Amino acid sequence: MRFLHDSAPSHDLTYDDVFMVPRHSHVASRSDVDLSTSDGTGATLPLVVANMTAIAGKRMAETVARRGGIVVIPQDIPFAVVAQVVADVKAAHLVFDTPIELSPTQTVAEALSLIPKRAHRAAVVVVDGRPVGVVSEADCADVDRFAQVGQVMNPRPVLIAADSDPRDAFDAIDKARAAVAVAVHADGTLAGVLTRDGALRATLYEPAVDGSGRLCVAAAVGVNGDVAAKAAELLDAGVDCLVVDTAHGHQERMLDALAAVRALDPQVPVAAGNVVSAEGTRALIEAGADIVKVGVGPGAMCTTRMMTGVGRPQFSAVLECADAARDLGRHVWADGGVRHPRDVALALAAGASAVMIGSWFAGTHESPGDLVVDSTGRAYKVSFGMASARAVANRTAGESAYERARKGLYEEGISSSRMYLDPARPGVEDLIDEICAGVRSACTYAGATTVAELHERAVVGVQSAAGFHEGRPLAQSW
Repeated sequence: MRFLHDSAPSHDLTYDDVFMVPRHSHVASRSDVDLSTSDGTGATLPLVVANMTAIAGKRMAETVARRGGIVVIPQDIPFAVVAQVVADVKAAHLVFDTPIELSPTQTVAEALSLIPKRAHRAAVVVVDGRPVGVVSEADCADVDRFAQVGQVMNPRPVLIAADSDPRDAFDAIDKARAAVAVAVHADGTLAGVLTRDGALRATLYEPAVDGSGRLCVAAAVGVNGDVAAKAAELLDAGVDCLVVDTAHGHQERMLDALAAVRALDPQVPVAAGNVVSAEGTRALIEAGADIVKVGVGPGAMCTTRMMTGVGRPQFSAVLECADAARDLGRHVWADGGVRHPRDVALALAAGASAVMIGSWFAGTHESPGDLVVDSTGRAYKVSFGMASARAVANRTAGESAYERARKGLYEEGISSSRMYLDPARPGVEDLIDEICAGVRSACTYAGATTVAELHERAVVGVQSAAGFHEGRPLAQSW
């Protein structure tokens, strides 16, 4: 990457401060662009879902991996739960979505509590492992909440074979004008579900898989306690990337934690952070990190900069840290501060191998937690920062009341934020479509067919706030 006028400005820059200049391009189509990462995680998209309790769970992990990204399970989750999540993700189908299963005698109220947890917005009614019907929210409308789903289900679902080609599955769904198809094994047992969009996406995306062809998933460990024992458990559980995580990564505890993890000789990439300087990047890499997480304070749930004055504008932080990592043959993840597809493209142009996303994905069907509807009828999920009072309370649940009260006095994050679902893009896959469309198009403008070429060819200029505002679309005439 180079700056338009061949010299970097004297001040640090956010994503809003910069733009990319179009270059001569031989790339004829966005479909010619390969967005695979080179950081060893197995991801075929440069997207990492942040290890935040309100965002990264089983549903998110399998869905994102199916499209090529990777999710980091948070360090605050009990190990037994993490191990089960990893096992479930590894067992998930590469094409079909994991269905919500109900028995015919379960109630409409139970169905309505579960259906919003999946973007396909349906549940499969099963008897002895075999599907006998499909129930959707529409089927449950104006029905007694104590009625049984067997009474309201569609008893003639669209059935497809478990080995169906996605194109054939799309044609079957489209011909039936159905919302979802039910995939079955040769013996008639349930294999999964597939929507019309899901069938399309299966032809456009390549799943992130491990050496055994199973979906990839990462997990985080903190820098306190017996780091080596916790890391060993996660590695034994089968994680594909281990993330050593703390808000201030350039500290002695992090270096000791990395040394302990590296002593285990992990056969998967080790990521660590967070830092915002070349000095911090080099320190983490020399201590054993393969990937360095870059970002202090740019996240939507983070109040660190307002509370402490500490941090750095994210574009400049990524640019400097990526240069330092590249000199040592390592990589960086740009963690936080992305709110538009353009920001992801700019982070990759600055040299990141992948971009870590948190709050942007909080308002989706796949994020943990229940879907809530406000007084105006808008649906949302509740999100919170990992240094907030709420997160600290969860993290210290096993400590004494006194210690918990002491730690609760200090917080650097929002404890409760409403992340509204976009009616046009309510699922994380919808957002991935939007991001990939923007990033692929950015690559064609730069004349790049890979993420590495985007960084090599990108020409970036600095703009005023008016320049950024000029590029924003108008919802109505002026």
